[in-house]
Amino acid sequence: MIPSRIEPKFYLLSIVFLISVLNGCKNKTYFNEDRRIENKVDSLLALMTLDEKIGQMSQVRHFADMDSDNDIATKFIGSVIHTQGPNPGNDALGWQNRFKALQEKALSTRLGIPLLFAVDAVHGQNTFQGATIFPHNIGLGATQNTTLVKEVAQITAIEVQATGFNWTFSPCVAIPYNEKWGRVYEAFSENTVLTTKMAKASIEGLQGNLKDSHTVMATAKHFIGDGATDFGIEGGNTSLSMKEVSGKLLPPYKAAVKAKVGAVMASFNTLTGIPMHAHKVLINDTLKKNMGFDGIVISDWKGYSRFGKNEVINAGVDVLMAVDGDLEVFQNGLKNAVANDLVSIDRINDAVKRILRQKFRLDLFKNPYPNSSLISKIGSQNHRNKAREAVRESLVLLKNKNRILPLSKDFKKIVVVGEHANNSGLQSGGWTMAWQGIRENYKGATTILDGIKAITKAEIVYDKEATENHFDADVAIIVVGETPYAEMFGDINDSNKENKLTLSESHQKYITKYAENGVKTVVVLISGRPLVTTKQIHVSDAFIAAWLPGSEGDGIAEVLFGDYDFMGKLPHSWPKSVEDFNEKYGVNFWDTSKEPLYNFGYGLTYKNNESDKK
Repeated sequence: MIPSRIEPKFYLLSIVFLISVLNGCKNKTYFNEDRRIENKVDSLLALMTLDEKIGQMSQVRHFADMDSDNDIATKFIGSVIHTQGPNPGNDALGWQNRFKALQEKALSTRLGIPLLFAVDAVHGQNTFQGATIFPHNIGLGATQNTTLVKEVAQITAIEVQATGFNWTFSPCVAIPYNEKWGRVYEAFSENTVLTTKMAKASIEGLQGNLKDSHTVMATAKHFIGDGATDFGIEGGNTSLSMKEVSGKLLPPYKAAVKAKVGAVMASFNTLTGIPMHAHKVLINDTLKKNMGFDGIVISDWKGYSRFGKNEVINAGVDVLMAVDGDLEVFQNGLKNAVANDLVSIDRINDAVKRILRQKFRLDLFKNPYPNSSLISKIGSQNHRNKAREAVRESLVLLKNKNRILPLSKDFKKIVVVGEHANNSGLQSGGWTMAWQGIRENYKGATTILDGIKAITKAEIVYDKEATENHFDADVAIIVVGETPYAEMFGDINDSNKENKLTLSESHQKYITKYAENGVKTVVVLISGRPLVTTKQIHVSDAFIAAWLPGSEGDGIAEVLFGDYDFMGKLPHSWPKSVEDFNEKYGVNFWDTSKEPLYNFGYGLTYKNNESDKK
């Protein structure tokens, strides 16, 4: 009989604790943290109904997907995602309060199992206005600096926690084989060794000691082959052999598992003719059993309904993004599948154990709420200083004819050209404030033009679209590049008229107009991948691959004017021509059939300025 003064859930949790203690004593491992967590997981699992278990496997948004917030309790939801759509609040405290209210709903249930809160923080807390936005991973790959990448991840974790989250869907550890793929910038490099090092550093920085309030659970994604699809098609077929997959694509995941990454996200692509979401051999057998991964395997968007429902669960996916009306379909469908022996209860138990294990590792049962003291750190000067350092180290100098760089601070007149020069949205790319990015300035960011104006006393004129004739300028700094995109919208194919392997005609004219009129021309390329810019490099005096630098555009000016030297090295081979991509894959470091314009690892410095050979 339960005493009337004690709520049922506290009575049950007391039993859980007592059983865990007894099990710990029995196994003589009471003081082993991992064993204690396993005992708690087993004990809690034994108390759960099937509805509660399926609820833990369900992930919903904090809006729209639920008839009311009460669904958190009545459907026993295990995790909440913030993505495209309404913000949780007007400021960081509002975001925290929203998630606190949802957490209270979860804690009001019979067993009081806390929620996980997840977000795609792929280059800083990129969903929050005023956060520090770092260079995308391709830029971090150019730094080749694992210490810096770890520090970037640590800051990202703080700002993610400060806005109420304890789980991020990063880092992307894909190996891109083709610049036509619209997610190249989310990955560190075409090089497996470099990607593996960076993946490890990023995960260690994000997770640290998971019990700390300033760390978050990381996610290695997307398992596996997403960057190596034929012709760079998002969600397409990856026709590599299993030997190639093992040798070229699997090492970053092995490093992630060794670093105790909390989650792995399944990929949209198919491999050996099987959708990865339903690939039991690779998810269950390879990742979980052979590699010893004991964390959560999560689906990508609508993975349950998109890839065959029961096959997805049986393959080893543990948490389903049950979004856009899929919640009822998922929960009822899985319950019926268990009743009809189409999905075993053992598979359900494995999934729930993995979810509970991570919640105990995050110490959510003791500390379920976000830490409001972290709010003041969002976009702090120290964080922005580190982001500016990352920008500086990411820049790759491809050409420096007659040592035009570094630029003199004593120049009389400088013309800055291009809309990318004065737009933080354009310089940051996709996954910045919105899924597909934005094309306007956002709070707290510094543009490239801002940085140039702050570093020199020269007259600075801004010729946004090269419609003016400032041919008396000492130098033209021309900032060109891609417009923001993410996922399939950034793929380059016949139906996508905006994204190309080359610069737009207007941006090409920005360069030729000033170069042909005798003005020394320094080109800064803002892009999420190497582009075919052979002609533009030839006519310019200096050419810099600046990738997608994020919120601290002044880091570019600091290097252009010589306060710091160039340090970046190409994380990808640089293509010569569009024809290099006519076949299945483009130019990359392991394909010797095509000669790139610049090899992987190329990058000049002020101290080492090779003669202009290109």
